[in-house]
Amino acid sequence: MAFGELSRSVRLLLGRIHRCGSVAVPANQTARCVSGAAARPEPEPSTEENGAVNPTFENRNPRNLEQLALAVKDRGWKTTWPHRQFYHRLKFSRSQHHVTAEVFSCSSPVPVLSCSTREWAVKRELASTNCVAACQAVGEVLAHRCQQAGITRMVYRAIPWTYRSDAVQAFRTAIKEGGVTLSEPRRKYIGT
Repeated sequence: MAFGELSRSVRLLLGRIHRCGSVAVPANQTARCVSGAAARPEPEPSTEENGAVNPTFENRNPRNLEQLALAVKDRGWKTTWPHRQFYHRLKFSRSQHHVTAEVFSCSSPVPVLSCSTREWAVKRELASTNCVAACQAVGEVLAHRCQQAGITRMVYRAIPWTYRSDAVQAFRTAIKEGGVTLSEPRRKYIGT
């Protein structure tokens, strides 16, 4: 047993020496790891740097600036309709047979989100694809998709002569009840 304990302690000593590198262990210390870094005290981090922002910081999430109302809104020409000052715009259209709602971003002509009664999942639950109930169903489904995508505010400007119809009002009500606000905050300007 004594030989087994001795060989074990020698292996532990060699392992510690190997981990520490080739550092000589003084005779008055036990066989523990001695390194030059442990002898030097580490400087304490300063608390003044906590409020500093890296000058080369790059925001990789453009939606963050939109939600803070700091992102630039393209003004476009004053004579264009609908106006171009938006982050997201809702377009609602009814044809003779179908109802379609699309959400456009200010930077892309392709819709970000869309919902239509042409989709089989929506169409199979409806008796008619162009009635008031269809407009309400499209509004509910689009509001749910907007919530999943993180879009909670958008601009909706209905064509004035169609605004008062029951179908458009049912669509607007369904969107609002789904948690989407149909107006955007005014852009904040930071003084330099």
